[in-house]
Amino acid sequence: MTAPFDPAQFLPDELIARIRERAAVHDRENTFPTDDLDDLRAAGYLGILVPADRGGAGLTLAEASQLQQRLAGAAPATALALNMHLVWTGVAKVLRDRGIDDLAFVQEGAARGEVFAFGISEAGNDLVLFGSDTDAAPDGAGGYRFTGTKIFTSLSPVWDHLGVHGLDATSPDGPQMVFAFLDRGDDVVARDDWDTLGMRGTQSRTTELRGAHAPAHRVVRRLPPGPQPDPLVFGIFAVFEILLASVYTGIARRAIDLAVTAATTRTSKKTGTTYANDPDIRWRVAEMALAYDALPPQLAVLAGDVDGLVDHGGRWFSLVAGVKHRAVTMAKQVVDEAVLVGGGSSYFAGSEISRLYRDVLAGMFHPSDPESAHSTAASAWLGPVA
Repeated sequence: MTAPFDPAQFLPDELIARIRERAAVHDRENTFPTDDLDDLRAAGYLGILVPADRGGAGLTLAEASQLQQRLAGAAPATALALNMHLVWTGVAKVLRDRGIDDLAFVQEGAARGEVFAFGISEAGNDLVLFGSDTDAAPDGAGGYRFTGTKIFTSLSPVWDHLGVHGLDATSPDGPQMVFAFLDRGDDVVARDDWDTLGMRGTQSRTTELRGAHAPAHRVVRRLPPGPQPDPLVFGIFAVFEILLASVYTGIARRAIDLAVTAATTRTSKKTGTTYANDPDIRWRVAEMALAYDALPPQLAVLAGDVDGLVDHGGRWFSLVAGVKHRAVTMAKQVVDEAVLVGGGSSYFAGSEISRLYRDVLAGMFHPSDPESAHSTAASAWLGPVA
């Protein structure tokens, strides 16, 4: 019998402790966790989803989900930033597992320690993958020049390659959505505008594409706008949502741990015993556990289904959007309860639970947002609006 996967093999306790200690500094100073990235790169973390025959660890998406939960419990912003790199390596794995090797260069680059970032989000674009306000102009040789503005571009100070999409409205077969990868250069400008309530270490700055060039060998798809079943779109959507859910589930677990510590170490003047014996505190911790316990098994099953090439047909999108939605709402509920269990000290900016309280709010801004998740689920069960 194969031994259960142990996340501590890739993220040992001493590494987690260093990353956790630095998280408060990066939050306070609004800086990118470069030291975390250096440590994780040295540990081979950038290649966890890269197959062994290409120099990676060859882990499954389900195993990567467990690792991201553990990392998020130490430093949510570091985990969320690394998510965007792992999305692309995860998509490359999804494609290769299905006999499509279009992103071999992503796997090879990640194994060398190169960082891939996710440049898809645009202000006001609720079509997300299915439309774009970025112009993709053919260069006449199979490549494209991209002009537009991307928002929430995590890893902005450190990425080597940026995966983007744009709309080609001029080719004879247009309009076509174009997915491609850019290298860092003068035609890609990151604004220094990341000053947020939480998740400050991600440094998810606004990115201006000023005719940024992707040569033909870095153009990975041309697809009609709108929803459609291309494996690249499925891979992005499934991996993105599962890994996001993993980060927020990890935050919830850390909030429970902090609440338990507070309850077992704080003493009531009224009763002379710890708050772990207070029925109201016990009820709150139980509420946190009941909410949290549902998510890790869901993530394990859905990620395992992606790994196992399970065909959920038209329900896939509602399943992965749903797990992301549940993870985010659960995590916020759990952190809210943890603040109350922790008492007045939770209100101080220097407390870890205070930082988690702010970090967890970022979940509502990631696709799929609550409106999109509900619309997707309704369509899966009721069909499209007549």
